[in-house]
Amino acid sequence: MTAPDPRLARLRGIAPSILASDFGRLRSQVQECIDAGVTTIHIDVMDGHFVPPITMGPIVVDALKGVDAVLDVHLMIERPERQLADFAKAGADCLTVHAEATPQLHFALGQARELGALAGLAVCPGTGLDPLEETTDLVDLGLCMTVNPGWGGQRFIPTSFGKIERMAGLLGPDAVLQVDGGVDLATIGRCAAAGATSFVAGSAVFGRPDPGEAVRELQAAADAGVGAVGG
Repeated sequence: MTAPDPRLARLRGIAPSILASDFGRLRSQVQECIDAGVTTIHIDVMDGHFVPPITMGPIVVDALKGVDAVLDVHLMIERPERQLADFAKAGADCLTVHAEATPQLHFALGQARELGALAGLAVCPGTGLDPLEETTDLVDLGLCMTVNPGWGGQRFIPTSFGKIERMAGLLGPDAVLQVDGGVDLATIGRCAAAGATSFVAGSAVFGRPDPGEAVRELQAAADAGVGAVGG
């Protein structure tokens, strides 16, 4: 039996989204999070087509290469299979594509793995789980969007808790279940209780004066959510 990729364990926990960071202090803010125990940095890539905003490309991934964390690249772009190689070359450890963004999901997920990255599949709030059911054996990370993608700071969609539970039942035993959108101290515990193991947080981390302290508080709340189920 092949041992799980060690990066899977590092994907678990709080995943600060640099979309909400101060880019003038990006490296230092990322280091504050790492010093607080973070092992994943989440990088949101938007192309202005799949979602209206345009954000960052491979150059930002390359700028963070070498930090002591997994670089988790969330591709909110159309036909991501055309750009996977560029992001892998830049240093992406995990490449997440959207079920809604390409008709060639099996190919895209397989290509991510062939490039040496972990393969992630994201589903928007209005998307069912058929794409995940069809590709489970190719998915290292399942991403449940808990807001509609494109902008930070949105409110968590309450029906997402049930969807997280359903995704947890579909993913393989070593796979990571990530949530993204409206994750804060009020929602993270229930996400963890529902089965989530990775928590993307932007405003809840970088909107605070001390990102490191914010990370520690969020992780404690997630742990408490898991503990409540175990108890």
